[in-house]
Amino acid sequence: MSQVTIQPATLADADEMLAIYGPYVTNTTVSSEYEAPSHEEFCRRIETYTKTLPWLVCRIDGRVAGYGYASPHRSRAGYQWSVETSIYVAPDFHRQGVAAALYRALFSLLVRQGYYNIFVGITSPNERSIKFHTAMGFTISGAYQNSMYKFGQWRDVLWMAKSLRPHEMAPVPTVPFPEIRDEAQTKAVLEAQAKTVRLDETVRVHGA
Repeated sequence: MSQVTIQPATLADADEMLAIYGPYVTNTTVSSEYEAPSHEEFCRRIETYTKTLPWLVCRIDGRVAGYGYASPHRSRAGYQWSVETSIYVAPDFHRQGVAAALYRALFSLLVRQGYYNIFVGITSPNERSIKFHTAMGFTISGAYQNSMYKFGQWRDVLWMAKSLRPHEMAPVPTVPFPEIRDEAQTKAVLEAQAKTVRLDETVRVHGA
């Protein structure tokens, strides 16, 4: 029986995560980068962001099937309760529920940290991503028209948003992720979401 785990990402996961991310850079407009980051740069991003926010990796039988993370929405003080999120899944594991499991885990952790809003930028057109994010509770909040140039074409970036809690009172400072990283509640959330991944027998055979 295959084993699925979702755990906080570490530098030891960097090469496998970068192997998933690289083709999104070189072959698609999902990423606005032109060149995949180096191993050193990717590790720097992990080290920098995980000081405050979660990066999660999903492994199936020891192999990285996908990863997801939160990053600051903007740097000025008034935006400190908002984050941006990204999910990347290896092609062999599409439509297995990996992205949804990673997102639900991130939602739970970010709520516990005290965040209020999640934003995601989607390069247009990408109906599949829009439908997925709608199913995950995001709504369209606007667009940056002709804001991204890649592969010889100007492209719109659609922004979708999800509220994590009511905006009824003044927020308190958020809790850095390392402070809840090893708590039993965090481990329980990750274990529960790992169980929601739907394994396909053909993927398990060919991905072995």
